[in-house]
Amino acid sequence: MYGFINTCLKSLVIDRFGEETWDKLRDSAKVQDTFMTYEVYTDNITMQLVTEACKMLRKQSVVLGQFGEYFFEFCKRAGYDHMLHTLGGNLFEFMENLDALHGFLSLSYKEMNAPSFRVEKNNDGTLLLHYYSDRRGLCHIVPGIIGAVAKDFFNSEIKMEIVNQIEEVERMGKKEHIVFLITQIFESSCFKDFTVIYNLIYTVLLRISVLFGKTLRAFEPVYPDNLCIDLKTFCNAFPFHIVFDEELQVRQAGVTIQRIVPGLQSRCGQLDQYFNIQHPQVTFNICSIRKFINSHFVLRTRRDRMPMAWRERPMLELRGQMLWMTPLRCMLYLASPLLRSLQELEEHSMHLSDIAPHDATRDLILLNQQRLAEMELSNQLERKKEELHQLSKHLEEEKQKTENLLYAMLPKHVANQLKEGKRVEAGEFEECTVLFSDVVTFTNICSECEPIQIVSMLNSMYLKFDRLTTIHNVYKVETIGDAYMVVGGVPIPMSSQTERVANFALGMIIAAKEVTNPVTGGPIQIRVGLHSGPVLAGVVGEKMPRYCLFGDTVNTASRMESHGLPDKIHLSPNVYHALRNKGYQMEERGEIEVKGKGRMRTYFLQRNLKVTESEIMGLLVPNADSDRKMNHSTQASQLLHYSPSLKGLLNVSLLFGYQS
Repeated sequence: MYGFINTCLKSLVIDRFGEETWDKLRDSAKVQDTFMTYEVYTDNITMQLVTEACKMLRKQSVVLGQFGEYFFEFCKRAGYDHMLHTLGGNLFEFMENLDALHGFLSLSYKEMNAPSFRVEKNNDGTLLLHYYSDRRGLCHIVPGIIGAVAKDFFNSEIKMEIVNQIEEVERMGKKEHIVFLITQIFESSCFKDFTVIYNLIYTVLLRISVLFGKTLRAFEPVYPDNLCIDLKTFCNAFPFHIVFDEELQVRQAGVTIQRIVPGLQSRCGQLDQYFNIQHPQVTFNICSIRKFINSHFVLRTRRDRMPMAWRERPMLELRGQMLWMTPLRCMLYLASPLLRSLQELEEHSMHLSDIAPHDATRDLILLNQQRLAEMELSNQLERKKEELHQLSKHLEEEKQKTENLLYAMLPKHVANQLKEGKRVEAGEFEECTVLFSDVVTFTNICSECEPIQIVSMLNSMYLKFDRLTTIHNVYKVETIGDAYMVVGGVPIPMSSQTERVANFALGMIIAAKEVTNPVTGGPIQIRVGLHSGPVLAGVVGEKMPRYCLFGDTVNTASRMESHGLPDKIHLSPNVYHALRNKGYQMEERGEIEVKGKGRMRTYFLQRNLKVTESEIMGLLVPNADSDRKMNHSTQASQLLHYSPSLKGLLNVSLLFGYQS
């Protein structure tokens, strides 16, 4: 099928159900996102889309019915509304000319394999629509299209139901043959009464006119007693016509088709010896032809019956109508060569002079040549548009990666100001908590290991620490060698900043035990120090800018770390007082001499009594205390594997009782 069909289906899903539904649908069907209008795609793609749409949305008949209605509107928006409107003055004439429409469109859409239609009138005013298609399972599209046409073009409602469904073994194999019964629905009794009165008045007037020897018809054709045209003139005027009898024996042929198919000159061969029926796809016999008498017929010459000089060329196709001549018991095939462009004319070694001057095929070839050129240009533009769309999409992805990297280096609001070319003013924060950590005996480890081992060890440790910063919503300031620095309450002030940093520190001690010391083979040991107080924060430098903290609070926090002990969290008095009576178990270390600060009374943070180690690490244990589990389940979702999302941060914040 052409991409036009798949594009229509995509447009329907997006309009009715949203972009997300289309993404899920095409992922399930495993097809691409975009289709070129004039490019041919395999039927499997369309059938997969239809199958998945029926699974995801509604039952098959409903989805295909909606697609039929939407396809009609889609064709109108695509510029085919005037063409559709001129097919017939009523619904019967419209359906009767559907095959002719498909035949015309095949001039531009050469690979189009359209279904075939045949319509019959019943005595009770209902219609029988015969639908033939090589594609099984798509028949429910027809009621959607015909219903939309009846409502839009003829201002009427119809009811369609399947009365017969069979498979016919035709020349091309099995074809699905569906017979629809179409009934017009009168919505109001007033309209029905008006129709009855109109028919009654028409009948009375007709009888009156007959009594007076007149007729209501304004025109009656007059036929001559004898045909006033000789055979030679007729065969030259219609150079591609063929007359054959009920046995398919050729009785007469036009001069040009005789030149192309010399076997027709003998007038003793059968038509099916020289031609195959391409459309409608029926068996080549007089009964099948008469059944589809209102359809246009496309015949293609058979290669094995062509002269040797013609066998290397493309086979000639004729397109025309069949006319049954009852007195002669013969069929007249009045046709013209089916040529889509000047290139095809040349490939068949033909010229415009081979086509009768009155035949519109001459003008059609020239007009379609221009149409094909416009389609090719449109196709190229569509491809360029899709390339630009993909480039734009990739550019947006790369932009997102760049922004994510930038936001990992700087606070988001600071990064946005720098992107806008604004100057970032330094800000003063009256209360925050700063944390420093380092690896015990890091110098000895570096002297005894290869550099790659050091990098691997630090990377493993920092990945775990980075994850914890997201869980506890603290800001990572920087890493220098084995030193890791974070802050709570900067760049966004919050009242729970001390508890957040304390819980982060407890998580660091736990996480460090999972990192292997390349020298001893055991877990590494770290020292952690915390201090609370005011700081000044701002961006320093233009090349590789960093968001830095300044002030005595930073210096004191660094001293807490350097004067700490392995696997201990060293607290200043400010941090101790902030955490007191908040469920933390702390141990007094006593007074120690701190470089640059004199003697200070410090403390060690041991644990948070309100939560478990797994909860500190962002995990909930299924077999935890029932009361605590019930309390936590109402506040945070279970974090079996952490995902750094806003929802996760909110859940963990509620879990620890943070209030910012």
